[in-house]
Order: sequence, then structure tokens, then C-alpha cells
Amino acid sequence: MKLLVDSGSTKADWIAIDNNGKVLFTTQTLGLNPEVLEKAEIINRLDDKFDISHNRDKATHLYFYGAGCGTDRMKNFLTKVFQEYFKKAVVSVFEDTYAAVYATTPKGEEAIVCILGTGSNCSYFDGKVLHQKVQSLGYIAMDDCSGNRFGRHLIRGYSFNKMPKELAQEFEEEYNLDPDYIKNNLYKEPNPNAYLATFAKFLIKHKDTEFCRQYIYSELEDFVENYIMQFENYKEVPVHFVGSIAFYLVDELTEVLNKYGIKIGNVLRRPIDGLIAYHVLNK
Repeated sequence: MKLLVDSGSTKADWIAIDNNGKVLFTTQTLGLNPEVLEKAEIINRLDDKFDISHNRDKATHLYFYGAGCGTDRMKNFLTKVFQEYFKKAVVSVFEDTYAAVYATTPKGEEAIVCILGTGSNCSYFDGKVLHQKVQSLGYIAMDDCSGNRFGRHLIRGYSFNKMPKELAQEFEEEYNLDPDYIKNNLYKEPNPNAYLATFAKFLIKHKDTEFCRQYIYSELEDFVENYIMQFENYKEVPVHFVGSIAFYLVDELTEVLNKYGIKIGNVLRRPIDGLIAYHVLNK
């Protein structure tokens, strides 16, 4: 049994398949970002799902594609945790961008591949190897145009009394905006980046308001200039996207890319289904 996992900071999609690609079960855990979680919390999230804990000794391979796995230190840390948990499995940990690459370039074609979800990322795939120009410094310093970045904008806009009155009233009805509650989630609870990203759905819902539009277009342009334009051939190859932010803001994304003369490629909400075909072809 092979376990395929596509993990962001908010959630992780799990699919178990046999050697022929038949789906044995699917499930979902909370995100397993090693940058923001300790070993005990990762184990708790695995134990919380019966399908995973019950089948842990049946797994022969674990292919984990995750946010926060961009450095050798984080890959090694997570590999060790998984090897202890799935004792009979060969464990392979990849940066989440590889899941996006395999899902959006099924024939291994050259492309720039971006992730716009809870966090953000951008890489160039030459058909065989993934190349990055920007080393992530985490959600506080980077993650342009991500869900957590939009959440930060909304909380600040509300707290600084810049959010329009009617919008602010709806914001108050939808979220607990007590300062102590917010600070507890930001500074004491695990996954503060995922917490911030929960506000992004409000921005998407109200994306046609001027207040939200300013953040959307500003962040999209920052992402293009800070990430995509790092690669000299950004106008010559398709630029693919994976993630909920890209998926739900595809019209705005397309508009901004056209402005920069960039050819938009595939836009997928999540790459997990595409990983099945990839791993069947590459047994």
C-alpha cells in the first residue's frame, strides 16, 4: 500500500493506493508543516485519523509532499518522524512544489509552477529538475499573495478602522475578533499561518469591494515581481498554479499575468488526484 500525501499548513490530503493505482481509502488531517509543528503534535494529528493509524503497518511507501519541507533540516526531521510511525514504509519527503509540478506537468514539460494557498511558492521545472531562486523565510517574512498574508491584511484593516463600516459589521459576525483570542491564536497556538488563512475566504467572498480589491491586486503584483520574475524565461514558458487562492481568484490572477505578458497555464485547487497517475506511471 502506497500513501500519497499533499500537505499544506491548513490541511493534508491523504490517498492510499495499491500498485495498480486503485484507491483504498482517502482521508484528511490537519496540516503537517514541520516549520511550525513539533513531533508530538504531528503524531497527534496522525493518531486522530483511524484510517491512518489503523493502516500504519500496512504502508510500504509514503510519499509526502509538504509545505515547510524546503530545507534538508525539515525534510530530515519529518522523515524521521514518519519512519518511526510507519515502521514498514519507505519514506520520501518532498517540498510541496513537487506535488504541484507533477500534477500540472503530466508529460514533464518545462514550466514555472506556483503555489498560492495558505502559503506561497514558485519554482522553475526544466522537465527533470526543480529550480528555485528564492529561499523561503517563512510566513512572517514572505508568502506573498497567500491566504495567511490576506488574513493579516484583513485583521490589520479592521483593527486600524480602515475597513468600511458595513464590511466590518459582517466581519465581526463571522469571526471572533476579541484581541485576546486573536493574540492567543497568533502567538500561543500551533499553525498561526493557517489561522490567518481562515480569513481569506472573507476576502474572496467580497473580492469585488474596493477594500478587498486593493489587497488582491497589490499582492498579486508583488508575487509576480518577487517570485515569477526571478526567472528570465518567465514570458517564454507557461506558468501553472495550484492552491485555493489561485483557484478562487483565477480571473484576477489572469488579469495581472496578462498585464505582465505572462502566459497562464493550468490552475488547480489541489494536486492530490494528479499524483495518483504520476505514481502509477513511476512505480
